[in-house]
Amino acid sequence: MPVDADGPAARSRRRGSQTAIPCLFMRGGTSRGPFFDERALPADVTTRDAVLLAALGSPDQRQIDGIGGAHPLTSKLGIVRPGTRPGIDVEWTFGQAQPGGTTVDVTANCGNMLAAVLPFAIETAMVVPSGDRTTARVLTRNTGMVAEIAVRTPAGPDGQRYVEYAGAARIDGVPGGAAPIEIGFLDTAGSVAGALLPTGNVRDTVEIPGLGPVDVTLIDNGQPLVIVEAARLGRTGYEPPAEIDGDDDLKDEVEALRLVCGEAMGLGDVTDKNYPKMTLVAPPQRGGSLSTRSLIPRVAHQSIGVLAAVTAATACVLDGSVAHDVATGLVGTEPTVSVEHPSGEFSVTLGLDSSDPPRVVRSALLRTARLLMSGDVLVPASRWTPRTKEQFA
Repeated sequence: MPVDADGPAARSRRRGSQTAIPCLFMRGGTSRGPFFDERALPADVTTRDAVLLAALGSPDQRQIDGIGGAHPLTSKLGIVRPGTRPGIDVEWTFGQAQPGGTTVDVTANCGNMLAAVLPFAIETAMVVPSGDRTTARVLTRNTGMVAEIAVRTPAGPDGQRYVEYAGAARIDGVPGGAAPIEIGFLDTAGSVAGALLPTGNVRDTVEIPGLGPVDVTLIDNGQPLVIVEAARLGRTGYEPPAEIDGDDDLKDEVEALRLVCGEAMGLGDVTDKNYPKMTLVAPPQRGGSLSTRSLIPRVAHQSIGVLAAVTAATACVLDGSVAHDVATGLVGTEPTVSVEHPSGEFSVTLGLDSSDPPRVVRSALLRTARLLMSGDVLVPASRWTPRTKEQFA
């Protein structure tokens, strides 16, 4: 259950010429980054973002003066607060920075980092576990998406319950095993683009300079995606990420396609946006349903994002989509779609509306998370010096 939303939060404080901000550094799925109690950050968004960029070390590509990992997958962060509305236990804002960037994008979402939100809330006493399994409803403020998340919370020798991180659950892209975290997405259609199929079509043909007409599926079931058959771009769809990152011709073609499709999806000029993500698809190679290669949006993903996997899986069950054309083995009203990616596979179970089978009403998946470090991140006091409690309101 949630604790009082007006209860005390850990406070940021001056420490010499720097400001110390409490945070937990966590892995969520195949991503990682710092998580903050919103009440310990500046209330002013501009100041807040300057502080977050300083914490990560952006805009230096190496992020050498911060705790970012010099890659988009490790330039992420979470801002968490107790729920403020009925039926919601925890609310969070996902932040995506780029190593060389100067902004924090809070318009998209991240299902991998989402896996660490409930563990963070329990570690910081926003949620108090009351049994061996603690379930909470988490609102992603970026998009309004609600997920029901369950984690293991056994009792220790002192009787106090804690988040269990150890276990045998494995997810491709993360070494070793960990305790499972179950995530059920309740309604993710149109998270950013406003509709599952922003153009109203399961397949569109767009004209791209230098490429000519290209068939795509433009879809958003938690993450806006442009799905294109890899063969149409002269690739197999099985290339390793490093090969994609070194293929300037392919990246130029994909970016040209992304800009046109962003406009078609009603997202406007996406030149400086982190979405839509680009997904190249091909027939499965390893017994799954579909093979994918993702760009996020200009760097090849080492695996695939959680919500990108959910969205790609959804496209597989839509007759006539680009993904459906190459997918295999999809049967029943609750199909499990095995999405192959460079690091392995990602299984998503879809619940279809029995009266309208192509409509996906829920999706369920398993992730893991781990608390990596607890303490303060230090940023120059010139970026922000907290002075009054009102700054934390």
